[in-house]
Amino acid sequence: MKLRSIELVLPKASEAATFLTDIWGTRLAGTLDQTFYIRGSGSFPYLVALEEGDSSYVRSVTYVCSEAELAQLHANVSARGLKATNVVSEDLGGGAGIVVELPEGELFRFLAGSEEVETIDDPDLPVKLTHVVCNSEDAEASGHLVEEVLGFKVSDRTKGMVFVRCNASHHSTAFARAGFSSLNHIAFEMQDTDAVMRGVGRLRDHAFTPAWGPGRHGPGDNVFAYFIAPFGAVVEFSTAVELVPEDYKTGSPEDWTWPENRIDQWGLSDKDFDGLRKAEARFRFRRTWAPQSIA
Repeated sequence: MKLRSIELVLPKASEAATFLTDIWGTRLAGTLDQTFYIRGSGSFPYLVALEEGDSSYVRSVTYVCSEAELAQLHANVSARGLKATNVVSEDLGGGAGIVVELPEGELFRFLAGSEEVETIDDPDLPVKLTHVVCNSEDAEASGHLVEEVLGFKVSDRTKGMVFVRCNASHHSTAFARAGFSSLNHIAFEMQDTDAVMRGVGRLRDHAFTPAWGPGRHGPGDNVFAYFIAPFGAVVEFSTAVELVPEDYKTGSPEDWTWPENRIDQWGLSDKDFDGLRKAEARFRFRRTWAPQSIA
């Protein structure tokens, strides 16, 4: 299973698309009706969908999987009694599967049979999304649920987050101990550290300064730089997320402590706590479909 994309609804979607293509550094994969599809250099047809709407919310976070994985998800979701619906994707790449609403409202879509596209040789394009992090009222409960129902695994726990994975990458999502449910941030996987730093420089050329970073995280060991996008979401340049074995020992908060006044391995950069907190609350998940039996 792999994280593929996130689907957002927001006002002025075309302006958000322009920021991601002209400043952040992606490509426009295409448009359908009033939805703009943003891609990177990898084989996924798009990484972010931006749909025109009257308000800002998350339509879904999309994972691609095999038919066997999808069948197991059907069984687990039905047995747990979670709200869900069958879906045939109308987004680029197609595919069919289910959308599941987690207890705190997060909407995860799982598709089998989605098409892929030719890769692009451009070292400054993000390759893919490396993770999408959600804020949570009860991060522990969310971590347990996605292990039991979705087949994910908890990789690490810190004072701030529960990190979970759906393949060998240390985390495809995480649940932040925020006290509310929303989109925390979207992380774009760059080819290497130089590509991250060139991205930071490109944003500075357009008068954007990092809200946090550059730095290197503890859990996942990835290099990062966070920005608050003009359309309100928190977006991250990231690279070199740790690949972990099946028997990776789940870390606890005591395993991830820092010296005083340090909040990452390098300790180079300040963090805009207030600005990030406001942006992290902007995009809530919103279900626009009626639950149905998916048996």
